[in-house]
Amino acid sequence: MKLVCLDLEGVLIPEIWKAVAERTKVDALLRTTRDEPDYDVLMNYRLDILAKHDIRLPLIQEVIGELTPLPGAKEFTEWLVSQSRLIILSDTFAQFAQPLMAQLGFPTLFCHELIVDPEGRITGYQLRQDNQKEKAVRALQSLNFEIAAAGDSYNDLTMLRSANRAFLFRPSDQFAQENSDLPVCTEHDQLKAHLEKFLAE
Repeated sequence: MKLVCLDLEGVLIPEIWKAVAERTKVDALLRTTRDEPDYDVLMNYRLDILAKHDIRLPLIQEVIGELTPLPGAKEFTEWLVSQSRLIILSDTFAQFAQPLMAQLGFPTLFCHELIVDPEGRITGYQLRQDNQKEKAVRALQSLNFEIAAAGDSYNDLTMLRSANRAFLFRPSDQFAQENSDLPVCTEHDQLKAHLEKFLAE
């Protein structure tokens, strides 16, 4: 039995934090998991920046509400859920993802939760599970699923290395060079072609 696990930001939707950085003109928020492999370091850095500039959840949600999936992502997702089981494994947060999940047809999403005070300040975050992407893949494999996975950055690496088949989607040059054994896809049609072969095997 086959199942596909995908990262969310950079694969199906734009990078949320980059959109927030552009709206608020706070360039420090441009830093993503493409730049910082340690997720806790990155998130604590982001929380400090949000507090310093008094950027609150309602503004971030307003920015997210104006985003749309990456070109071709909606059609790709619709095709994939018609052909296989899809689980999106993301290090985003439930409070961020809902509007974009609606645009993608509400595929299954495993992600984290923000801790927010009554005034809308983001004061912390609650991981669903440490190293949740790899652990989800391992758990699904224990249920006799063969997993194909695709992602674009360092926080996807354990998921990709645990999967039975793995692909990079629009990775940075450095990340692609460091993982040169993994096929690189720059368009959803390319990823679709790889997955069609995987599902047909």
